[in-house]
Amino acid sequence: MNRTLNHRRRRGFTLIEVLIVVVILGILAATVLPQLTSANDDAKYSALIQNLQLVRSQIELYKFQHEGRLPGQAADDDALQQSLLNKTTLDGTIDANGEFGPYIIGQLPPNPYNGLRTVKHVDTALSIDDADDATGWLYSRATGEFRANSKAGTTPDGSELLFDQ
Repeated sequence: MNRTLNHRRRRGFTLIEVLIVVVILGILAATVLPQLTSANDDAKYSALIQNLQLVRSQIELYKFQHEGRLPGQAADDDALQQSLLNKTTLDGTIDANGEFGPYIIGQLPPNPYNGLRTVKHVDTALSIDDADDATGWLYSRATGEFRANSKAGTTPDGSELLFDQ
């Protein structure tokens, strides 16, 4: 009978063994989770740089093909998107039979920091005061500057995301 009781007691884990496992799992979680967060920040920053390069290069191509004219000169809030997503004539008029474009297929890429694809058009050079996180991007009709409309975020080295990225 005594052997049966001893055998039953040895089947489970003691409270101390369970606590040790919980502490070890807590330590592992505390070291691994910050690394996952850092990887997420790195991915966002890389996507931002890639998206900026894509749109900026297409703005430059449009300017080259349209004799120095910048896209998005209409007063509409979606003028840049319309110029880059559709075929255009030499003077920049959107025309399904136009000889230029489309420069981007589908839609503008999203700003990875706020998930928005919309563009805030500004008629002067861009400044930090234009950034408000209300749209994905900022575009200057005057200079052709294209920047992320983000006031928050960090770069892979942990520094604050700069407006002029």
